[in-house]
Amino acid sequence: MNASNPLTAEGRLRQQARQCIDRQQWQAAQVALEALVLQAPDDAAVRLELADVLFQRDRLRESTALMLGVAQRLPRDATFILKTAQRLAAVGETLAARSCLDLLAQAPEPPPELLVGQAHLRFMLGEIAPAKALMERAVAAGIDSPGELHLYAMLLQFSGEIDHACTVLENCLQRWPHFGDAAMVLVNLRKQKPEANRLGFVREQLARLPRDSKDPGAMFVRAEFEYAQFKVLDDLDRHEEAWPALARCNALMHELNPYDAAGETAVTDALMRMPLPDDPGRAVPAGPIPIFVVGMPRSGTTLLDRMLSGHSAVVSAGEIIDFWRQLHWVAEVTPARSQGLLKIIGRSAGIDYAELGARYLKQTQWRAQGRAYYIDKLPANIQMVAFIRRALPHAPILHMVREPLDTCFSNFKAMFGNVSSYSYDLQALAHYYGQYARLARHWHERLPGAMLDVSYAALVRDPESTLRAVLEHCGLSLQESCLRPELNAAPVATPSSAQVRESIHTRSLAQWRHYASQLEPLRLALAAHATAT
Repeated sequence: MNASNPLTAEGRLRQQARQCIDRQQWQAAQVALEALVLQAPDDAAVRLELADVLFQRDRLRESTALMLGVAQRLPRDATFILKTAQRLAAVGETLAARSCLDLLAQAPEPPPELLVGQAHLRFMLGEIAPAKALMERAVAAGIDSPGELHLYAMLLQFSGEIDHACTVLENCLQRWPHFGDAAMVLVNLRKQKPEANRLGFVREQLARLPRDSKDPGAMFVRAEFEYAQFKVLDDLDRHEEAWPALARCNALMHELNPYDAAGETAVTDALMRMPLPDDPGRAVPAGPIPIFVVGMPRSGTTLLDRMLSGHSAVVSAGEIIDFWRQLHWVAEVTPARSQGLLKIIGRSAGIDYAELGARYLKQTQWRAQGRAYYIDKLPANIQMVAFIRRALPHAPILHMVREPLDTCFSNFKAMFGNVSSYSYDLQALAHYYGQYARLARHWHERLPGAMLDVSYAALVRDPESTLRAVLEHCGLSLQESCLRPELNAAPVATPSSAQVRESIHTRSLAQWRHYASQLEPLRLALAAHATAT
């Protein structure tokens, strides 16, 4: 909000609103801002602030209506327009957010910082090509910080420009040798080889980093370099040396991101208790049809996505969270991890599922780019199966299934950053997988036919017959291009984006056996959870 004379009524209201927001006194902040709107009806910033406060109070419909009103009468202020677009995207108003971005694209000579801000938001919306183009303009305009160059390198990686991405990251590390983000991505872009690898550089940086610091930033950077050391050693088949590096990395990440086992169990229990009344079904809505790909992370969902999107009638929308956003909107629940989902489950009987489905389609069908189908590949949508089935009964749901130890080890060695807290501890991994497996079984029992299981092992060993069955389930016939995912030139924004540009192979099967003795506690814990459920 703009500064004002504190002696005026308007100034006092601004001061009062700011104090309430700083103290997270949301109801009092709402009262002050509503009074301020009456005092300054043309101040778009005040309306956007009020929308933020209403969002915090679980009044998402009012919040969204205010934001959409602001978007209709935007001031000639590029920074404010970008801020509005970010808010709209966060509440699932993707079309309005993109309209704001399209307006910003008309700016004749935007500063580099504005180009980067637009690129971030385009990336968040899954628009890799426009985001990369914006970053190319920003680089040409002189942006020069490690974070900005890292974003540029990732967009190059997702677009398949691996050589260029490597060059950007190598230049980053020459200038900022302790930039762990760059080191971690760089070693993942290509398999490290005995004659050409980054092991010496990585160990040199580790020797210079503080070893026992409790500063979260320092701990995170050290974890990144430990991960980079593991990745190089693993590629070189030096497994006895590799495991301790991975263990040190994940111990640091587990300390930074403790796993909430109780919260995860509570969500699974609540989903399994949720009433599932029969749905009479509805006519197939007009327009492109979403195909949902769900399952555990690192179970092969990206490979399936790449194969399906090789079909002439299918495009990948990537890992989008639009269904979650629309579900929170219709239930009027502010996103808040497990607590938010528990609140939604408690309100599930009162949700207007037709409205949920219509909103999802309205905000996502543009992603089909003229094709008949588009893939929503978010593994976490395994928790959404009942909601998707009610809201979009015509949408196929494909459930990727991979051998438990392979899946869990692939998560354990993925280094997802400060998310996926389950992945950094073997007991947490076993617990999380156990909850996932419980829920998948429950959906099959209570919603038979709601999702089709797709075996990862079958997909890589017998891709033609496996994919033919998947496509038939979706109402499509097999095309030869589906069996050549390495020829799929579309961007792919996942940690495995470099690997999935290879032809189909079986090398990822049973990789855990290289670390069988170290993973014995995981094997026993998985068995115990399977027995318990």
